Amino acid sequence: MELDRAGRVPATPSVLARLATQPVLPTLARLSVLPALAVAGWLLAGLPLLLLGWFAPLPATLLGVPPAALLCWAGARRLGAIAGDPPGDGGAPWQVAGVVGVAAASGVVNAIMHSEQVAVRRDPATYTQYAAWIAAHGELPVPTQVEAFGGPDPALVFKSVGFFAADGAVVPQFMPGPPMLFAIGHWLGVPFLVPAVLGALAVLTVAGVVARLAGARWALVGATAFAVSLPILYTSRTTFSEIPSLILLFGGVALAHDALARRERGRALLAGLVFGLAVLVRVDGLRDVLPVLAFAGLLIGMRRLRRPVGVVGPPLLAGLVAGAGLGMLAAYLLARPYLSYLSGSVRPLLLICAGVLVLTAAGTAAAPALARVRLPPWLPRTGAVLVVLLMAALYARPWVQTVTRVPDNPDDRRTFEMIEQIQRANGLPADGTRLYFENSLHWVTWYVGAPAVLLATIAAALLVRRLLRGGSSFEWLLPLAIVGWTTVTTLLRPEITPDHPWAARRLVPVVIPGLILLAAYGLARLRRLTDRHGPVVLRWGMALAVLLVLAPPAVTSIGTAFTPVERGEAAAVEAMCARIPADASVLTVERVTGDRFVQVVRGMCGRPAAQVARRGASDLAPESEVRRLAERVRAAGRVPVVLGAEDWHVAPYGTPSQVMRLVTRQDERSLTEAPNGTWSLRMNVWMALA
Repeated sequence: MELDRAGRVPATPSVLARLATQPVLPTLARLSVLPALAVAGWLLAGLPLLLLGWFAPLPATLLGVPPAALLCWAGARRLGAIAGDPPGDGGAPWQVAGVVGVAAASGVVNAIMHSEQVAVRRDPATYTQYAAWIAAHGELPVPTQVEAFGGPDPALVFKSVGFFAADGAVVPQFMPGPPMLFAIGHWLGVPFLVPAVLGALAVLTVAGVVARLAGARWALVGATAFAVSLPILYTSRTTFSEIPSLILLFGGVALAHDALARRERGRALLAGLVFGLAVLVRVDGLRDVLPVLAFAGLLIGMRRLRRPVGVVGPPLLAGLVAGAGLGMLAAYLLARPYLSYLSGSVRPLLLICAGVLVLTAAGTAAAPALARVRLPPWLPRTGAVLVVLLMAALYARPWVQTVTRVPDNPDDRRTFEMIEQIQRANGLPADGTRLYFENSLHWVTWYVGAPAVLLATIAAALLVRRLLRGGSSFEWLLPLAIVGWTTVTTLLRPEITPDHPWAARRLVPVVIPGLILLAAYGLARLRRLTDRHGPVVLRWGMALAVLLVLAPPAVTSIGTAFTPVERGEAAAVEAMCARIPADASVLTVERVTGDRFVQVVRGMCGRPAAQVARRGASDLAPESEVRRLAERVRAAGRVPVVLGAEDWHVAPYGTPSQVMRLVTRQDERSLTEAPNGTWSLRMNVWMALA
């Protein structure tokens, strides 16, 4: 809670009055909240349809477009003074046009350079297969069609990478929010372009938040720095969950800012709902919105103290609970095996949520007593110093810590082996226990640049000091809490395979846009300092500062920005499907082929598919088991088809025929420096009619 120098809650009008009298960029204000509201409306309609098995183009359009339009109208109407610049410095139409231009250019470039990740090697292809299935069938779970193999058999394995076995069916990994968005592309015949559209909308969203909190003149700078950052390019070109999550989180920040400025309950309800629906997109969204829970409790406490701004607290909390509740319901009904798989992380997170809820309730109940507490005069400066020391400690972490993990389960063992393979490719000593998490802040400097990180650190320190002193920065409290909490927790434990650009996706939902937001505020403060030294210093000094913010991320991205990866997979899969008989039941006899193509054959080719169980550490299924299962398939009246990665994998069962031969590019896997190129990728599939 922000207190004045005497330790009292300041009168709300004096804290927020300037927000209602600022110069405006109403077009940017509206544009920047529309993406989150549209996404929220679509998800609200799509989830019940998916649960009922009716997620198809017509019902989704009829039930999804109206609520999306209604939310957009409710959230964007009567938006006025939202920019955080001093009077007379509220921006100009060319700045709005510049932001829209950057967003459009981002969308076009990423659409042209889109990735086609179809074979299930990593998460994007899992999302692709998830979206393709629900777009075509409208329901979950995915049936195994076990009758096409002559009935259940212990040697039949229907699960594969990204797809869990559950109650005689297959359940996709991950939350259903992103696939419900990506399914739109499948319906429109452009399955790989939706990520680029979402990336462009994310640029608008971030620019709107920058305009509100740092000033309208910095929206274009923030939009550009965000759009050219490599992790943003990377996650805007294929089916990741991070960009939709970002849209909801930063859209929620913008809506909450507007609700506070106008003390509008309806907009506060929308803000809470948008925040909460981030859980429907990513399980990690539960962690990201914890500060919103605490902030809503603070506002309710202020309402008890008869502060006018407190009226937005209850609707903010109600919206948050409704949105997050829908997300958790979807997780329980549609992704329960995934939650079980993540139980080691989810259970502690739920305990933390419960603890925050208890503390928030206690703080709200004790609000009158807490309002009389006087903060010590040394606290503001100490808080600012601690921010700087924390960032310095994160930066120095590689010199004092080496993060490792000894594998104790099959998944960790596979990660261990993958890291060793990458280390050998990078010319590094082989040590699969290394996780490289100690380098996490260095990852950030690769992608946004050291100057931006430095500016963001200084800005965060200044804001913490102002908030603790009872200054006029209350509108920053929630954004700073979200950015600070998620940035620190993410950098401490990224919990991802540490090769880049893959690991960079962890920085996308909050860390990179949050630091760019703070860096923009730092530029605004720097401009006020340079303004004291005359127009020449102001002009050239700020030009240099802006260049230092924009150039490093652009330089890092240039090595991969114009090289598409995994192109040709869609055509290769289509050609493979055409070669598989319509009445086939497909058995994969080799590990890699099974991992990559079981769900592809089931979902995109429309043929029943299963892996044949392997024994021990072998990558090949026993020949006797394959022959036995082939006989069961024939007895069921179908054609047994065997797939493998090499001709000799399938030769024992029939004449080998190569049905896929793809040579393309894949992402680089860099462990100790920013990625600056791509690697070759070959995929082969051989088929035999058994």
